[in-house]
Amino acid sequence: MIYKKTLGAPEKFVPTAFAPAPAVDICAMPDDISEKIRFCVSKRGTVLTLPLGTDTAVYGFGLQMKAINHRGNKITLRCNADPKAGAGDSHAPVPFFVTNEGWGLYVDTARSAVFYCGSELNKGLHSADFEKFSESEFIDNTGDLYADKTRENAAMTIEVPFAQGVDIYYITGERIVDIVAQYNMLGSGGCLPPDWGLGNYYRCCGRFNEDEVLEMAQSIREQKIPCSVLGLEPGWQTRAYSCSYLWSEKFKNHTELIKKLKGMGFEINLWEHFFVHPTAPVFDKLLPYSCDYYVWHGLVPDLSVPEAQEIYASHQRTLVQEGITGFKLDECDGSDFTGGWSYPDCAQFPSGMDGEQYHHLSGMLGAQTLLRALGDTPTYSEIRSLGALCSSYPFVLYSDLYDFKDYLTAVINSGFSGLLWSPEVRRCSSKSDLLRRLQLVVFSAQSLVNAWNYDHQPWLDFDASEDVRQLFEMREKLIPYIRQAFVRYRDEGIPPVRGLICDYPEALHTEDEYIFGDMIVAPIAPEHDSREIWLPDGEWEGLFDKEVYFGGLHTVKTENIPVFYRKGFSPFEK
Repeated sequence: MIYKKTLGAPEKFVPTAFAPAPAVDICAMPDDISEKIRFCVSKRGTVLTLPLGTDTAVYGFGLQMKAINHRGNKITLRCNADPKAGAGDSHAPVPFFVTNEGWGLYVDTARSAVFYCGSELNKGLHSADFEKFSESEFIDNTGDLYADKTRENAAMTIEVPFAQGVDIYYITGERIVDIVAQYNMLGSGGCLPPDWGLGNYYRCCGRFNEDEVLEMAQSIREQKIPCSVLGLEPGWQTRAYSCSYLWSEKFKNHTELIKKLKGMGFEINLWEHFFVHPTAPVFDKLLPYSCDYYVWHGLVPDLSVPEAQEIYASHQRTLVQEGITGFKLDECDGSDFTGGWSYPDCAQFPSGMDGEQYHHLSGMLGAQTLLRALGDTPTYSEIRSLGALCSSYPFVLYSDLYDFKDYLTAVINSGFSGLLWSPEVRRCSSKSDLLRRLQLVVFSAQSLVNAWNYDHQPWLDFDASEDVRQLFEMREKLIPYIRQAFVRYRDEGIPPVRGLICDYPEALHTEDEYIFGDMIVAPIAPEHDSREIWLPDGEWEGLFDKEVYFGGLHTVKTENIPVFYRKGFSPFEK
């Protein structure tokens, strides 16, 4: 069940003001739940407090790359590229969390809200009340010293800056997956990509001209490596930082190139961002609808204004008419850790929104704008930032960070928050690095090789064409299975990729495995050939080795990626 309660006077610019209509019933919050929630407005903004159990685990908050269970952490949901620690910064922050106690909470805000996941409340107890908590030994190590010691006074404390009130949605369910599914239905359910979008993507070198793009496409086909989509990086434009959205001299015959690539079975995806260069055809029209700061000498249009959204979409529509079926919307996040190139939080937009709010909403608004340009053209595109209630948009996130463990953490965490994320392959230091990363990619929401800085396919450096072909063929064989997972995502809100804890409460401490459809995936890190795997009760079959495994712990040694399905439920059965 989803229960809504309005506390104080909520702000105007919040995700629900722009999100699709819910596809689930929303009920008034009953007294027994409402009484648990303390609310006040202070000089700092809105403050909420909810009790947490002694052993409550906390998951979610968007595309978090540094931690999975956030119990005991302070999470500040700033929209930011390349986070350095597990403090909440993310280029896809979402003010939604779910617990293993049968409930979750969505806070409808576009502010950089702060979540204290386990603060200990002062309940006015006397010294005698603490006798049972006394420590009997001296702690001589920092691990134990700073460990979370909150007990029955633990609380989730939430600060929403500036706001004089907020709408909250309290969601209950038997399992984490049931709660997350309802949250996704609050955003109108999941997206259903076209079948070609579930195949393999290859982004070409940013320095390529049209002849080199065509040569790359022909090479991929000659190697018989399955690939559905070719992406063109910034060099397709005359200006890219900021953007002109005009084809460069390197693509004089781009219409003919598009026809040839289409004839070879490729869809075409174009890189861009919404910082508008003075040479862009829409610059003058967007000038009245832009904020009071430039980024890279370009306008930042207020895409919450329908007129601005249509002006921007009108030019992208000409690209769609030429045959483009996807976009990569880059740098619509923040940049505190990457040079400070974005607009400040104090920026003012024509709608009345400030920069902080626009950072949190720009991904959603950018996705809406590109979907407006695409019209009836199916897509499965990429985007650098998304936020709350975005499950229905056929856009996949990516990151400039590249640590394998961070990528696996992001794969798992994305499913808690209505997001899709690709651990794309870029540079590789060895054949093991290439193949272990590619194995993770093939069993993710989008199978993508981003060779933006390679003038050749990365696998050629390691004589790995046959290995890559086999992995990409596996992805192609799984498309019907993946499609069914996305149908459930659309109709029921169940994420196609999600953490093991979502379905199996007993997997509380298993944070390096995840569910793909209904299969269990246990990636092996680069330069390793084995790992320990935990499987739930029952009989499981290995996708690659065809061996039968029973629930419990196993040590698996393989060059493939360990993937398991319930015995008798092969992903290749219709």
